Amino acid sequence: MELHDVWFVLIAVLWIGYFFLEGFDFGVGILTKLLARDRTEKRVLINTIGPVWDGNEVWLLTAGGATFAAFPEWYATLFSGFYLPLLIILLCLIVRGVAFEYRAKRPEENWQRNWEHALFWTSLIPAFLWGVAFGNIVRGVKIDKNFEYVGNFWDLLNPYALLGGLVTLTLFTFHGAVFAALKTVGDIRTRARSLALKLGLVTAVAALGFLIWTQTNHGDGWSLAAMLVAVVALLAAIGANQIGREGWAFAFSGVTIVAAVAMLFLTLFPNVMPSTLNPAWSLTVTNASSSPYTLKIMTWCAGIATPLVLLYQSWTYWVFRKRIGTQHIAEPAH
Repeated sequence: MELHDVWFVLIAVLWIGYFFLEGFDFGVGILTKLLARDRTEKRVLINTIGPVWDGNEVWLLTAGGATFAAFPEWYATLFSGFYLPLLIILLCLIVRGVAFEYRAKRPEENWQRNWEHALFWTSLIPAFLWGVAFGNIVRGVKIDKNFEYVGNFWDLLNPYALLGGLVTLTLFTFHGAVFAALKTVGDIRTRARSLALKLGLVTAVAALGFLIWTQTNHGDGWSLAAMLVAVVALLAAIGANQIGREGWAFAFSGVTIVAAVAMLFLTLFPNVMPSTLNPAWSLTVTNASSSPYTLKIMTWCAGIATPLVLLYQSWTYWVFRKRIGTQHIAEPAH
């Protein structure tokens, strides 16, 4: 296996890790409006992800940086062609981070409510747009012979990509509901499990349609296997949630995300961005990659740094592993 193939796999792993972790992160942010009944319950939900949300976003930074270094042509075409949706995602992530930090800085109800609105929308919008972006990457976009994107923003809003956005939105929200049930106690835990069932059924319908569409147009035997794993894991997550096994439900919802994203990358390879104008103009792992020497240096650096990052993040989740409820929320100081 060539180094550019290895780095395609590594970048796929980074995106899988990002969607697995940030998926429930976005989901909980969305649930602050759908699940929480009062300000105390919103604080419970926010506190379930408060210690980990910024660590989850490191996976996105690493995926973007790895793409820039390993596949500069892919990075350039992707970020120029998808400039507006990626800019919207970036702005949402900035405002979202500020909302976490600033919400509790002042006691006024309007102040806190406004930041809670911001948290909801900056969780929902990226959850949808990531699906739209990856739907277009798999489907292919208008790339000319110079490997430049020549379409426009409205070309990205096609039915396949919009369905992809709906899938990531519902799947992340379901993932977040399962995580909320796993991390909370009391009435909010019960309602999270009930909402997870409804979200799971909606997700199953949307995801099945999207995955079948993907497999029909772009798939092979490997992607079919990944699709079957995703479908079975999603059904298992719904079933485990129903019998109150939140840990298993969260594990299976995570497997669903892992298998679904893996399927998308399997349908892509050896392309990284297919061209709808001419298949010969598609960006591939070969014509979009950096030099072998660059990839070699990157491999050594990743081999040293990655285990340390994984160890630190695992330790963080272990430290903040306990469930919380409304009884753990202190009264605001006046």
